[in-house]
Amino acid sequence: MPKKTNETNPLGGPPPSTQPPRRRVSLWFWLFLALLTALAFMVPTDVEDVEQVPLSTIIQDVKEGKVAQLTVKSDTTVRAELKNEFGQQLLEAEKEPAASIYDYGITADQTNIKIDNNTKGSIALSVFLNFMPVLLLIGFIYFIARQSSAQNARAMSFGRSNAKLANASLIKFKDVAGLKEAKVELMEIVEFLRSPKKFTDIGAEIPKGVILTGPPGTGKTLLAKAVAGEASVPFFTISASEFVEMFVGVGASRVRDLFTQAKRHSPAIIFIDELDAIGRQRGAGLGGSHDEREQTLNQILVEMDGFGTDTHVIIMAATNRPDILDPALLRPGRFDRRIVIDEPTRSEREEVLRIHTFNKPLGKDVDLDKIAAQTAGFSGADLKNVANEAAILTARDNRHEITQADFHDAVEKVLMGPERSARMLNDEEKKITAYHEAGHAITGHVLPLADPIHKVSIISRGQALGVTWSLPTEDRHLSSRTKYLQEISVLLGGRVSEELFMKDITTGASNDLKRATQLARAMVTQLGMSAKLGERTFGDTDEMIFLGREIHEQRNYSEEMARDIDTEVAAIIATAKKTTQTVLKKYHQQLAKLAAKLLLEESVEGSYLDTLIPLPQVAS
Repeated sequence: MPKKTNETNPLGGPPPSTQPPRRRVSLWFWLFLALLTALAFMVPTDVEDVEQVPLSTIIQDVKEGKVAQLTVKSDTTVRAELKNEFGQQLLEAEKEPAASIYDYGITADQTNIKIDNNTKGSIALSVFLNFMPVLLLIGFIYFIARQSSAQNARAMSFGRSNAKLANASLIKFKDVAGLKEAKVELMEIVEFLRSPKKFTDIGAEIPKGVILTGPPGTGKTLLAKAVAGEASVPFFTISASEFVEMFVGVGASRVRDLFTQAKRHSPAIIFIDELDAIGRQRGAGLGGSHDEREQTLNQILVEMDGFGTDTHVIIMAATNRPDILDPALLRPGRFDRRIVIDEPTRSEREEVLRIHTFNKPLGKDVDLDKIAAQTAGFSGADLKNVANEAAILTARDNRHEITQADFHDAVEKVLMGPERSARMLNDEEKKITAYHEAGHAITGHVLPLADPIHKVSIISRGQALGVTWSLPTEDRHLSSRTKYLQEISVLLGGRVSEELFMKDITTGASNDLKRATQLARAMVTQLGMSAKLGERTFGDTDEMIFLGREIHEQRNYSEEMARDIDTEVAAIIATAKKTTQTVLKKYHQQLAKLAAKLLLEESVEGSYLDTLIPLPQVAS
């Protein structure tokens, strides 16, 4: 989108000056200038053509009457100025320091003798040596004074807020793709900031706090900026981690200063990003909590609860972890309105791609709807990365238009990592990888509830030696027990293929087995999909606030039940493996053909499976 310019101050008043700030001349500059001046006085300015000769030559020239003037410049230097008719003008020689010029048989009658013991620059050198230490001492004292003054200034402003007043007027709701429900919710905030009197006249109170929750990269911060842009009010933004310092009381002081600034410029919006950095539940965690963080949180609670309807300041916050926030933050009167920002749907992904490809030259074959279908589960940040990677691939090949193939390669790179062409496999490893990936592909193609196979490759990507890429045909919000069983069967396809065709097993299925075990355990302990254990959940999913995810597990079941859970997980995996074995034994010829094609071409599109197995059948 073309950017607009905002020539006015967002806080009102005249626009900021465009003149560059005047730079103060440092004392060190004047000291350096004084040093150069002193050196200039010490360097002689006259350059003379003097010939160095033995002292005997000068003495002989004096006796012969060739010397117009003889100058003794120091205790060791004698200079003779010859008369014009003898050609050379200046001669210079060295003599013994203790000897006098008259000791060499020269008299005043023979030539004009001049004694000159002053050396050029000696006065300047003397002044420089006497006054330079004083100048250095003055400069050192001045430097220490300035450092102390700067530290005092920093100490006085240590408790001030680091919030930035962002120019949010460049972003509107139209610049944010999708999120229709969230925009409707936030339009009330915009209307209140635009015309608060309409609400206050009838006694209505707008929510004082709005919290945006959702996965990373879904556009929470961008949506907050759009609210400020639509309302055309000052937008104070700060990260929650900037409140907390090692000194007690600084965080609370910064909170007070931030809210004071916002009230002074009301109507305004305060946006606190990553609220969970200071909003975690108080009094939880091993060994107590962080006192400074709790004081900062307490100050936020007090400031929010002290707002009146006439302040016209709204607090917005964003977090990926609303489940760990302190309950006092979420009560009515504080963050009492929660807006969930989900991952975009297929149509919303297409809108996001249109925004991020607005300034990019697209080829005629580019179909953004098809790209949106291939990127199920991608966030807005992921889609922006896809568009950028496609542009990078185009520029790398010295082309001027982005093609559909570039987007296809970009999606693969973002989803599975870049190709690792440097990782060379020997023939045996290639064969094992080909049969492994073919087992995944055939199982996923035949089972009806498994996601369609999009591409099969034995080119190394990331940590994987090969990749079987499946894509859902539509966005799903519910999954059945049968679908989960078939997904586990697809995950086991590589290991079963190795057992059937290579007569051995390798470490290549380690990640597949881990994912299959996690899915089977979730079916038993979280989703109630075990016929034996019934509709129950097992284990407390709460985590220790300060120790991180899953470091502390609370069992709410007995050891006998734990054995039953392990038995059910093993039974689910065994059932799925039996299904996989049935499919691969039935289609062993097609699997061998697919493996041979992979060894030959390294990559096979999913459409090849339709010709290989035209009528997939449901396995028993």
